[in-house]
Amino acid sequence: MSNKSMPWMGKLKYFAKREKSAEGWSEMSPVNRDWEDVYRRRWQHDKVVRSTHGVNCTGSCSWQIYVKDGIVTWETQATDYPSTGPDMPEFEPRGCPRGASFSWYLYSPLRVKHPYVRGALLDMWRDALQTHGDPVQAWSSIADDPAKVKRYKSVRGKGGLIRASWGEVTQIIAASLIHTIKEYGPDRIIGFSPIPAMSMVSYAAGSRFLSLMGSPLLSFYDWYADLPPASPQIWGDQTDVPESSDWYNSGYILVWGSNLPMTRTPDAHFLAEARYRGTKVVSVSPDYAEYVKFADTWMSVKQGTDGALAMAMGHVILKEFYIEKPTDYFMQYAKQYTDFPNLLIVEEKDGVHTAGRFLVGEDLGITGNNMAWKTLVYDENSGTYAMPKGSLGFRWGEEG
Repeated sequence: MSNKSMPWMGKLKYFAKREKSAEGWSEMSPVNRDWEDVYRRRWQHDKVVRSTHGVNCTGSCSWQIYVKDGIVTWETQATDYPSTGPDMPEFEPRGCPRGASFSWYLYSPLRVKHPYVRGALLDMWRDALQTHGDPVQAWSSIADDPAKVKRYKSVRGKGGLIRASWGEVTQIIAASLIHTIKEYGPDRIIGFSPIPAMSMVSYAAGSRFLSLMGSPLLSFYDWYADLPPASPQIWGDQTDVPESSDWYNSGYILVWGSNLPMTRTPDAHFLAEARYRGTKVVSVSPDYAEYVKFADTWMSVKQGTDGALAMAMGHVILKEFYIEKPTDYFMQYAKQYTDFPNLLIVEEKDGVHTAGRFLVGEDLGITGNNMAWKTLVYDENSGTYAMPKGSLGFRWGEEG
């Protein structure tokens, strides 16, 4: 007779005496182990591909992606980075838990795949569009009514987002942009665009759209609030030139506005290693953030006063090393690496003289490529103006 005809016999195996060995530490079990197949199938894969997590992360850590039936099943960190040599920390380990769990986010039912609009705003928009017919007039009826503006702005952060169509959302955006331009001017519209390192096409489309309207394009790092936001303004480059491993070569590091363990996870170990090497680390943060624990000195500034603190530091440096006691090292550094030597146009307003924009080649009638973008300095040796290379005018055209 079989177990199928007598199901109670199949259960007897759970009560049967098991063969044991090693003084009872090991035994031969008759229990079926088919349940393990579920676990084994979880880790099976058809192929392994190399990839990274480029969405909202500039770490670009290299990962091995395991794929089964076209679906990402799991992923592990790649461990074949080239060595940095015996005198530098290695790049590995490189990766973070957010990257390791990215495949779950990829297929999450919560992943946003459609445009959403705040319900209070969408209801008002649909009513206004039906009433006025013209999209710009419809938006104006909302934007110019303080009660309506308060109604949809007061519910921000409280949920209530409703799925809308792409056509409806783009119409709302276009109408609001036109209304703002007509009411206040195009310079009241600011925008961001993905950094070129991620998608040059997306960046070019966004920046071109804003420039055609006459609207300013803010630095990507004003948005990220993580990578060095001062670099584009001071040096004209997208980001800092040295890679994170070069922190190890620093003698003094000022960490400001970048919570390294949280947002620069794969690079944070370079800061810890630099500190062990003896590098002085100062953190500027209003709260006891993760990166503060790396610091020798914590400047606990009041929220919103970062700009004032930076201006104060700059004032001290200018006053002590350029005016009261000019220092050759500081002078040479400023001449070689900053825009301090560039000449400015002095403007007078209400009897007060103030510094205006940079003097450029076009102002002096100098002919050539991109003279509206080439700054000038005064050459003491020749007593004439000189045009140092490196300004924006040298970055496109025949020279760049």
